[in-house]
Amino acid sequence: MNPMAHDQRSPDYTRRELMACQAARQLTDGEVVFVGIGLPNLACNLARRRHAPGLVLIYESGAVGSVPQRPPVSIGDPQLVRGALSVCSMAEVFYSYLHGGRIDVGFLQGAQIDRYGNLNTTVIGDYAQPTVRLPGSGGACEIALHARRVVVIAPQSRRSFPERVDFVTSPGHTPEGGDRSGAGAGPVAVITDLACYGFDRGEMILTSLHPGVTLEEVRDNIGWEVRQAPEVGATEAPAAEELRLLREELDPEGLFL
Repeated sequence: MNPMAHDQRSPDYTRRELMACQAARQLTDGEVVFVGIGLPNLACNLARRRHAPGLVLIYESGAVGSVPQRPPVSIGDPQLVRGALSVCSMAEVFYSYLHGGRIDVGFLQGAQIDRYGNLNTTVIGDYAQPTVRLPGSGGACEIALHARRVVVIAPQSRRSFPERVDFVTSPGHTPEGGDRSGAGAGPVAVITDLACYGFDRGEMILTSLHPGVTLEEVRDNIGWEVRQAPEVGATEAPAAEELRLLREELDPEGLFL
């Protein structure tokens, strides 16, 4: 039985809190997670407090087995090395851990994500003459290719969810709809402020609507006619204890929530 099944549910939460809780539920005890700053970091630490105490967090700056006591503001935040199992170079994190197949889950975000799970963090518009030049890949492409599972957290709008991204920074599934096998097979889940999505034959499909969100609202904020799972449910609301941990212990100053 799920130990959280009987937790009291609270109607008083924000969509960002819901996103963090839903992302935490993607994680299993003992997994090794390549995590960034913001909601992915909150989700991992929430999962560790709730149901996955053996979760191992790795940050691209070189902190392995990190146990941050407050929300880190960047991957260079000294908070990340407090109580860490080890601290190594960025190159070693990528070569030994990510390329070495030791990462179970990677969290990614992007300015754009398309119907096949491709992510863009490079440019908006034409590459040679972009409307906006973005930070670029960083380690995102390698995470997409080498992590066993990839989970995307992103706010949803028609601009950020086009049918095709302007530039493929991090590859998703094949455009033809075929699933790639093994690591780097494209995202397994996308969590937005409106809904949750999975993938079927390489294409993003709607799996659940957040409480209070309508199907029409989802369709108005996505750039293609999104397919639906056979049964589209309601996203599980945060438990009262999840909200307490987020608000009082993990992000009491509201830096990311």
